[in-house]
Amino acid sequence: MTTWGEVESVAPELAAAVRACFERGKHKTMATLRADGSPRISGTETEFAGGELTLGMMPGSVKLADVRRDPRIALHSPSVDPPEDPSAWPGEAKVAGRLVAVGQPGAEGAAFVLDVTEVVHTSIAASGQALVIASWRPGGQVRRVERA
Repeated sequence: MTTWGEVESVAPELAAAVRACFERGKHKTMATLRADGSPRISGTETEFAGGELTLGMMPGSVKLADVRRDPRIALHSPSVDPPEDPSAWPGEAKVAGRLVAVGQPGAEGAAFVLDVTEVVHTSIAASGQALVIASWRPGGQVRRVERA
């Protein structure tokens, strides 16, 4: 299992940028897989605590049923529109992985930590002329791609 603390250890600049994007607002978007394999997006709240990226779900929610069937998810940070100067945009972040249940089985709701499989931060280059995509996967190095 790859914890958020491990991401911070091996890719500190990327982890800081991603965390800043996630912490700029309360509501994030989570993608899960329905029983038929099609995607479902839902709102969720996350927290970075004790080296973990955590989240919870209400009992009986469809996203909880999705996760119990297939724990793979993707999370997207709150979005903000780019300012007049596109290079000043703080970007957006995505994190993917598998949810691992924590706490008491059968307790009200469900709490999870994320086993991280991918971290991505997208921003605008200082020139304002290119999209910069920084990504990381366990066992790899941070990869940066610029697209004009």
